[in-house]
Amino acid sequence: MEVNYLFKIGDNIIYPMHGPGVIKAIEEKEISGVKRQYYVIKMLIGNMQVMIPTGEIVSSTIRPVTDIVALQHIIHIFRHGESDRLLPWKQRYKLNTDKIKTGKILDCAEVVRDLTRMNKEKALNTSEKRMLDNAHQFLISELGLIKGITENQIKSFC
Repeated sequence: MEVNYLFKIGDNIIYPMHGPGVIKAIEEKEISGVKRQYYVIKMLIGNMQVMIPTGEIVSSTIRPVTDIVALQHIIHIFRHGESDRLLPWKQRYKLNTDKIKTGKILDCAEVVRDLTRMNKEKALNTSEKRMLDNAHQFLISELGLIKGITENQIKSFC
């Protein structure tokens, strides 16, 4: 019997709050007496391996890597979008955390853009500096996986 899976072995994926990963295997495991198929995902940041039941992948926030067409829009937003600098830092931190949790590359790019702009004006607090570093690492690591991206396009986010 042939089974259709959303992802196949070798596919690059994005797991929000963890970053990019690669589907290394699809394995059957028995846990608590129940046999299920699992995606085995090797995360590229943090040297971690994650297993997610294949039947729950749609309800998870895991997504494929963005394509080159969407990247053009992201670059435009990154360079020209407006940021709200007037929010108190606690409100801004929560808003940015929520954006990162979505796992969308555009939301992550907005966080990097806004915090980078703010950091140029005045030093960020420790929490926001760590958030900027993490969001930047997630963004750059996904950009490196996009087929057709140039080195100059990646550098535009540095």
